[in-house]
Amino acid sequence: MASVIEETPRESDGVLARLVRPVRWYHLVIALVLLVFPFVSTGFWTVQIAAQTFILGTIALSLMLLAGYGGMVSLSQLTIAGLAGYMVAVFGGASGGLGMFWPPIVAIPLAILIATAFATLVGALSVRTEGIYTIMITLAVGMAFYFFVLQNREIFNAFNGFAGLRPPPVLGINWRQPEYFYFLSLTVAAFGYFLVLYLSRAPFGLALQAVRDNPRRMRALGFNIQAHRIAAHALAGFIAALGGVLMVWLNTQISPGSVGLGPLISILIIAILGGILHPIGPFIGALIFVLLDNFAMQLIGGDRFNTVIGLMFLLIVLFSPDGVLGLWKMARERLKASKKPSADW
Repeated sequence: MASVIEETPRESDGVLARLVRPVRWYHLVIALVLLVFPFVSTGFWTVQIAAQTFILGTIALSLMLLAGYGGMVSLSQLTIAGLAGYMVAVFGGASGGLGMFWPPIVAIPLAILIATAFATLVGALSVRTEGIYTIMITLAVGMAFYFFVLQNREIFNAFNGFAGLRPPPVLGINWRQPEYFYFLSLTVAAFGYFLVLYLSRAPFGLALQAVRDNPRRMRALGFNIQAHRIAAHALAGFIAALGGVLMVWLNTQISPGSVGLGPLISILIIAILGGILHPIGPFIGALIFVLLDNFAMQLIGGDRFNTVIGLMFLLIVLFSPDGVLGLWKMARERLKASKKPSADW
């Protein structure tokens, strides 16, 4: 796999310098558009398109961290996000008198902590394998969790799940309002993006990428290969848990269908569709997925939506393994090549 490191940071660089140095003018334009967007769009575009893109992109970002920088394809990232969502419902409360009704300042951090611990456990089980076996183990974990919540009524309320889940008001702000929920989702997505971007240039991230490229040499150099991979699973689980909490608040409910095989595979498709080798890729893939999910059904019918997604996934894998970002890179390289003067003979 090609290296995803574009530039090796100097040891004297601080955290801010590592993040700010690559900033270009178009980054500022994108930031301005993101800040202005909720004030010039409808509630549908603000929440169902933009906020949902940020949430799905954040969950897919956790997969990108594992697969792009660690070489570990995990199909349990949505499961971890779903566990965080379920824990918010169990510790917080939902309609029908379900839940413990703990204060949000306790329930939300505890839900994220439990999901992160679960991700660490999944990592400890899966890092002993590689390739297809890692995929199968994480897929088995996801399916086991699905059937567990489907059959467990005492804790997870079985098939019915939980409803009436909304973000708690903080400082008198109703986070369910489209503009506020948009900025909440944007903040979490930006936090996850810059965290992964920083990790990719930090010593841990560089070591993780070296483990991905040549684990035998890293082991000979004295690095604990399994410890690095388990730590990556824990960090990815933390990011997925953040997205899971927002996912529950967006849908106002969670049930076994939220963590089934279909949504689980969708996260993989989103990550690969946008580009699994760069942190921005999952968000691009999420935007394409959400737009197709909302508008393609009106054109081709809901029964054929999965067919369209499958065809796009197949084309991306065949012609651009790096996703949409790979297509953009190839187009840019061809444009540069066409502008070079031809040699005179």
